[in-house]
Amino acid sequence: MFKKILIANRGEIACRVIETAREMAIGTVAVYSDADAKSKHVALADEAVHIGPPAASESYLLGQKIIDVALETGAQAIHPGYGFLSENAEFADACARAGLVFIGPPADAIRAMGSKSEAKAVMGDAGVPLVPGYHGDNQDAEFLHGQADEIGYPLLIKASAGGGGKGMRLVEKSGDFAASLESCRREARNSFGDDHVLLERFVTRPRHIEMQIFADSHGNAVHLFERDCSVQRRHQKVLEEAPAPGMSEDLRKQMGDAAVAAAKAIGYEGAGTVEFIVETDEDSVPGAFFFMEMNTRLQVEHPVTEMVTDQDLVEWQLRVAAGEVLPLLQDQINCSGHAIEARLYAEDPDNDFLPAIGTLHHLHLPEDKARIDSGVRSGDEVSMHYDPMIAKIIVHGRDRNEALRRMESALQASQIAGVTTNRDFLAAVVRHPAFANAQLNTGFIANYEVDLLPEREAVPSQTLALAVVALLQDREAAKSVNPSDPWSPWNCTDNWRLNDSSHTTFHFDDAGVERQFAATIVNGSVSVSEGGESHGFENICRSGAEISAVVDGRRVDAVVHQAHAAVTIVDGMTYRVNELDPMRSAGEEEGGSGRLTAPMPGKVTAVHVAAGDTVTEGQALLILEAMKMEHTIVAPIDGIVASVRYAVGDQVAEGQDLVTFEEEA
Repeated sequence: MFKKILIANRGEIACRVIETAREMAIGTVAVYSDADAKSKHVALADEAVHIGPPAASESYLLGQKIIDVALETGAQAIHPGYGFLSENAEFADACARAGLVFIGPPADAIRAMGSKSEAKAVMGDAGVPLVPGYHGDNQDAEFLHGQADEIGYPLLIKASAGGGGKGMRLVEKSGDFAASLESCRREARNSFGDDHVLLERFVTRPRHIEMQIFADSHGNAVHLFERDCSVQRRHQKVLEEAPAPGMSEDLRKQMGDAAVAAAKAIGYEGAGTVEFIVETDEDSVPGAFFFMEMNTRLQVEHPVTEMVTDQDLVEWQLRVAAGEVLPLLQDQINCSGHAIEARLYAEDPDNDFLPAIGTLHHLHLPEDKARIDSGVRSGDEVSMHYDPMIAKIIVHGRDRNEALRRMESALQASQIAGVTTNRDFLAAVVRHPAFANAQLNTGFIANYEVDLLPEREAVPSQTLALAVVALLQDREAAKSVNPSDPWSPWNCTDNWRLNDSSHTTFHFDDAGVERQFAATIVNGSVSVSEGGESHGFENICRSGAEISAVVDGRRVDAVVHQAHAAVTIVDGMTYRVNELDPMRSAGEEEGGSGRLTAPMPGKVTAVHVAAGDTVTEGQALLILEAMKMEHTIVAPIDGIVASVRYAVGDQVAEGQDLVTFEEEA
């Protein structure tokens, strides 16, 4: 077994690998960029080495530099995690040339599966079912359009080198094909350096079901059952579970046998996932299945497999890479109970799931209720440079119903302030009757969008009143000017007034509506009123961002955090308002509407207009790439472009003007 390994990754997967390595008494070396100098994985590792600036292309993707660090620190092997260099065949070859073990499959296996079109050919020869489509080398746009018309619509255009939902476009009709092909190729070039695409018939009511496989260098290959990953947004997984609901034993065996055959067909070693698209009937029962792709690495969702099999898949990776036989053979692997994983992201579900950035001012995740895999802590930054995942929340139950109850409880107990997250959205999915009844397909979110993403309602008066109490507590605590002298009269924070009580007024912007609250403090109790509605608070306890109080005779617990004007309240749901300073707007003029601003920091990858162009409402103006996704900036009205402020390749900050225009006369 290895004595020391280097982890060529960051975030939660780096922390996950360190955890298992520590259990196996294996030393660990972390690498980090400028943006990750104070990150969790750096703190956990036995050693840590700086490798470059924040951009992945200048740090985590520098294969030779990482190999040099491994050699300098005496590491014997490199674990690539997932993403970055994990499926880079050239990096695997370079490791071997340097005398290092790549903790992953052979480079030839990565190459075979790295090209979707080549993978389809290999799988077809191995007898694995394939979706009808075009997987050839002719990449002429007109030829591809003709092939698409023959296959029929709807269909998917996929980047051959793609993954993680990037480089994929759904085309509903022939007239949309050319623009979708151009967009897909551009994203593929930017993400993978390869704009080769393939076409596939879009399966109706599809479920995304994948098989976890493992193989060793002694000829053994097994599967560790399946995972259902059908709940997705932008072709990226949101919730995963194992085993897949509704799977018959016969279908499970067929898919397992096909997955193992796929692994053997390419001489596979290590951890891998064979992903299938599965047709379903109206009750979502799985039926015919087709090979989609093989991921030649450990998957983000591997914890649900670990929970139902009671195995450590990272330990399996390390043992196989060290030349050992698989820890278990097929008939020794059991599946027990049900596991569900929720991906907690810094993103805004109400704004098309756009990633969010900022400081995690308060982060409390329920480690007593669930397994938490996370690469961040309170106070850490969610930056624009990397995936905005905060944590994976994983639960296990004796059956699916128990697992659902545990997931709902764990999400309810999760508290995050400082960045917008998908916590409430995840809870809505888990509570939804269709999800509870396993009515699953990859269009789940779109099908139930009205239920999962309802119109935002006003924050309940009592909830905002509790925020007022918390803010009062914070301000009184901040008034202490001499903490070393508890008897100083200047430290008195009891709100005493001669012949009067303390009165404070708060103004909040609640989704564009101004709301006013008046707070009165008498003998330690607080009364807060909004209009004719009043609430009394007693037994107030404030600790950090958390507050507990008895309100109107009932105890409530919540999190209230303020950063500048922004106030976050976590009270069953997550609410965000801005505190208003009534004097702040004095003298301000109303801003014009003839400008489009960047919704987040990113890079301009395409510009479709120039100054003087006439545009129509909804017309694409430019493409902004941010946090691994493309965002199309469109004209909000008919008008004339006055100026385009940025060119292709320029970096822009959040809120910067991108395009200005004039409304047509």
